[in-house]
Amino acid sequence: MPHVVTQSCVGDGSCVFACPVNCIQPTPDDPMFELAEMLHIDPTTCVDCGACVSACPVDAIKPHTLLTPGEEAFTLINAEYHRHDGRQRAPLAPVRPRLHVRDRAEPLRVAIVGSGPAAMYAAEEILTIPDARVSVYERLPVPYGLVRSGVAPDHRRTRRVSRQFDHIRRHTGLTMHLGVEVGRDTTHEQLLTAHHAVIYAVGAATDRPLQIPGADLPGAISATQLVAWYNGHPAHAGRTIDLSHRRAVIIGNGNVALDIARILTLDPEALADTEIAPAALAALRTSRVEEIVIAARRGPEHSAFTLPELVGLAATAGVTLSVRPEDLAAAPAGDKKLELLRGLPPTAGTGRQIQLRYRLAPRRVLGSDAVEAIELERTDGTLTGTGLTETIDAGLLVTSIGYRGAPLSALPFDATTGTIPNDGGRVVDPSTGRDVPGTYVVGWIKRGPTGFIGTNKICSQNTVAALVNDYNADRLPNPIAAPTAVDTRPATWRARAPRMFTRAR
Repeated sequence: MPHVVTQSCVGDGSCVFACPVNCIQPTPDDPMFELAEMLHIDPTTCVDCGACVSACPVDAIKPHTLLTPGEEAFTLINAEYHRHDGRQRAPLAPVRPRLHVRDRAEPLRVAIVGSGPAAMYAAEEILTIPDARVSVYERLPVPYGLVRSGVAPDHRRTRRVSRQFDHIRRHTGLTMHLGVEVGRDTTHEQLLTAHHAVIYAVGAATDRPLQIPGADLPGAISATQLVAWYNGHPAHAGRTIDLSHRRAVIIGNGNVALDIARILTLDPEALADTEIAPAALAALRTSRVEEIVIAARRGPEHSAFTLPELVGLAATAGVTLSVRPEDLAAAPAGDKKLELLRGLPPTAGTGRQIQLRYRLAPRRVLGSDAVEAIELERTDGTLTGTGLTETIDAGLLVTSIGYRGAPLSALPFDATTGTIPNDGGRVVDPSTGRDVPGTYVVGWIKRGPTGFIGTNKICSQNTVAALVNDYNADRLPNPIAAPTAVDTRPATWRARAPRMFTRAR
């Protein structure tokens, strides 16, 4: 097979549109696109032209001859997808039509709150409109949200999507204001006076809490806090993580849980030339953590991590990944993820190790002044406990059980879903059922914490299309103030900017 998609795929569909023979599936117009863990290249129709390689923003596509030993599994994964898919190939994804706006007294001006992937994709779409202007407001001193503070530092290729965002921010129609927090330095109302519309792209900023006794003990930390610590997030720069115990337990088994397990067990010198925070690297160099237990309530067939992430973790040098046979006994056959799990050793043996455990639900955290152990109850494979318990000694407990959005002042909020109520991106006031004038959402605050980096591209395009329809229908009044009127800090960032990451040594 000439080319292979590897685990650093972000799923934005750039390669699909570039491919001249439609050999990359699923396409963005396929309902399966948003559910797919990765894209796949058909080995029987790929013509080895390399167009997909050039289009990919994170260098995730390689000729099969250049795969590393840890990436060899992707040759089989790609081939098997097309061998067993059984569906008729979808037509080549159409080029998205260019947005058009009717003549107005003032060119379209939009404020975007946040600067992560959803924000930057929304800005990119708006800036396809002639003379449009975008003002991005970011509360942190650096841009790009979770691309900087959420992606593991050793996922170098995934982080390269920032180069695409650099290209977007260099557009003459975009101005980025760093260190400006809406609600503190300016208000929603002020933004609306200076723009036709405001788009909120603030993500899901909080973790779902683990509500069990002892979860507030020192040594218990959320995944968001730990990831922000080793990625150098300004709000967590002074945090201290106790890595003096040989074992840590992670509750939840999504991709973030696997990232954390890898970072905590990887040879620190393998991280020395990444964008990991210097303080975190120093702590990892003196860490005594040798074993990670990743516990999930349900069976392995419900594993939340993706197949590409599992392949990457299994290939981590110097670390043994294991799963107990009894955890796999009742799992169905035929699933590629389960096949890979069945190929793992039943016990980790010696050295640094990561154990995937299933059908275990946390019941309480034990310890007097800090975390000393976690008591878990065996489940029946769903969420029902059996009464049988197990205690695992550990000095660090990481909860990685999901994310949720936080309320924003002056905007409605759905506490059940952790999102801002909306209809196709238009913010809706649930008390009246009417649209909130000139106010839109994109990304996780719109749809919840689902999908990958590239999923935000289609999400943002759909919201911007709704915004443009409202603009053309005269539902957005002309701004009455200049955008500079809402700037309260001299934090404008143009084409030349400081280095986004601080490289550890």
